[in-house]
Amino acid sequence: MTDFQMSLIAAGGVFVVGVISYNKWQEYKARKSVERAFSSDHDDVLMRADGTLTSRQEPVLDLGVAPAGEGVVLEPSLGTAGIADEAAPAAPAAPVHLPGAAPDTPPAELAESLVDPLIDCLIPLALELPARGDKLLPVLQKLRRIGNKPVHFIGLHVNGDWEPIVHGGVYTKLQAGVQMATRTTSLNELEYSELVTRLRPLADEIGAEPELPDMIEAVGEARNLHKFVAGHDAQLGVNLRSNGAPWAMATLIGALENQGFDVRPDGRFAMPDGEGGVLFTLSTNVTLGSDTTSKLTLLLDVPCVAPARDGFGKMVACAKALVQRLDATIVDDYDQPLLDAALDEISGQVQEFYQEMEAADIPAGSTRALRLFS
Repeated sequence: MTDFQMSLIAAGGVFVVGVISYNKWQEYKARKSVERAFSSDHDDVLMRADGTLTSRQEPVLDLGVAPAGEGVVLEPSLGTAGIADEAAPAAPAAPVHLPGAAPDTPPAELAESLVDPLIDCLIPLALELPARGDKLLPVLQKLRRIGNKPVHFIGLHVNGDWEPIVHGGVYTKLQAGVQMATRTTSLNELEYSELVTRLRPLADEIGAEPELPDMIEAVGEARNLHKFVAGHDAQLGVNLRSNGAPWAMATLIGALENQGFDVRPDGRFAMPDGEGGVLFTLSTNVTLGSDTTSKLTLLLDVPCVAPARDGFGKMVACAKALVQRLDATIVDDYDQPLLDAALDEISGQVQEFYQEMEAADIPAGSTRALRLFS
């Protein structure tokens, strides 16, 4: 049997697995719909879809909304006239960390970065009843990754805004986003089948109905995205070679720290950008226990640094400063001297690279780029 025939058989097997998983998912949804219809065990049975209570008289739902511009909704409290509200205060919302996002990013903007239609496979989840973030978060934490692809969830708050799901929020709809590509792989048929399988019990536990996209279309989009990522996974290196004896590590570390580098646990050095990010890194090209080295490598992760930060220009400037400090020569990977003309040519190529990423709506250094190239 030829390799081509074996490839066809393998591809057919993957497709069959996906179809079977999808059919089983449909059967599962139908069965659970019937079970829920005849079950009396529902959470928040007095709450309508708009977040208000039904006509039962005792409690009144008081949605405390933060002042305009703060983008945070307080925990709803149930109270009655003349009766003190004994409910415990809501737990503080856990901060959502996303590469490239500022700490004070508005919730709506953060939600767009977490579940991004350009780089994520989107899965709407219709909730049977409004649900509190306190109940949703422990369940959603069970699905954080599919393979090496991160999974994020956002919710439509009762105030009408999409936001990251937090303690104290009440949500009428959810949306999941599975990142379609990373530096190494794209979302494939087996991972999609795993997603469907793992989403079944999760959706049932929170009373949600997922709207799954077509597997073939989702996988096709993922492959196209990965082609872009692979074609723009550029890292530029500039080497420094000692003109004399190898540098003693103890002396070298002090010189690099004076130049502004931060020491990493893995033995690499990072040049901070002044806002919590990294402009470029430096490797000593030897193990942590080595006493000396005769070559340093400065490395720029091009798609992860915004053009405005001029990562390549600052890396070259740093290399030239180290030339004077360490008595070194700037060389390429073949140990040939890198002259200013060659460095200027590379700088022009970097600018063209940035223009390509901008045209693809994945600007270098953006949250979108940092997610794809992390």
